[in-house]
Amino acid sequence: MLEQIDIANVLFLDIETVSVTHTYAELSEDFQHLWKAKSTSLFKTETDATEEELNETYRDRAAIYAEFGKIMCISVGVVYRDKDDKRLRVRLKSFAGHDEAQLLKDFSELMAQHYPSPGKHFICGHNIKEFDIPYICRRMVVHQMPFPNLLDLEGKKPWETLHLLDTMEMWKFGDRKNYTSLKVLAALLNFPSPKDDIDGSQVGRVYWDENDVERISFYCEKDVLATIQLFLRYRRAPILEEDQVTHIR
Repeated sequence: MLEQIDIANVLFLDIETVSVTHTYAELSEDFQHLWKAKSTSLFKTETDATEEELNETYRDRAAIYAEFGKIMCISVGVVYRDKDDKRLRVRLKSFAGHDEAQLLKDFSELMAQHYPSPGKHFICGHNIKEFDIPYICRRMVVHQMPFPNLLDLEGKKPWETLHLLDTMEMWKFGDRKNYTSLKVLAALLNFPSPKDDIDGSQVGRVYWDENDVERISFYCEKDVLATIQLFLRYRRAPILEEDQVTHIR
């Protein structure tokens, strides 16, 4: 199937998420109770956990959950063939910042303008079906936003969502228990690792303590690039070289 897809019709993406507030103490009283209940059931903390313990679980885990976290970066990659030398090239761009509603709006407008048709266009990411897509959709509901066509998934049958390409699922080959990271596949399939600066566990610290949105955006774009390289490896095609990659700023 991959060989039949025009890569120019694929939007590659990755998201970075952080806790919705810096600390547990900054949550509203209602959400403090809700996080305490979640922390107790999921992370095996005591029902009388100290605020310090709750703050620790919140700091380390809240970003994973769309109910307690937010998206601070959506990075996308667009692959095209150069008209002159016929080589593939990729443009990487991020929608990033503190205003989640605005970055979701900008991303949605990109989708509506350039990727409107599930019959023609595709979204591709690593573990996209389990994390990125559900998270984006849930946060769009929080902000009461309409879904772009490719994300309007309610009631869809599996054969109606073939436009969602998950590079981790491709590696499973039917093994539902398997999880393999981009970093491992980069090493195995010999393309540059995306984890040469920070990793996902450090995003919250870089966001809240250093306020370095640009650094996180660049890291997220490298994840998108690694996904593209993996996609090309699956097609047994040459990977992209440095001069074929452009980060749009």
